[in-house]
Amino acid sequence: MKVTICIGSACHLKGSREIIEKMQKLVAANGLSDQVDLNGAFCSGNCDHGVCVTVEDQLYSLKPEDTEEFFQKEILGRLKA
Repeated sequence: MKVTICIGSACHLKGSREIIEKMQKLVAANGLSDQVDLNGAFCSGNCDHGVCVTVEDQLYSLKPEDTEEFFQKEILGRLKA
């Protein structure tokens, strides 16, 4: 599963680094390093709503405090489906 997190300036200011760190920890803690490919990218074009995170070409806007809930629903939820 490919997960891309925007590291452009607007998303950086909204907490993309914190989201990346949390995602890395969650992927490792759940033993998913071989199933989840975390990537960084520049502007995804939806900066005004939060940090842009793309999961398998589906775009989401995320705040750092929503990372764990997002991971449970969109990452683990898809992998277990």
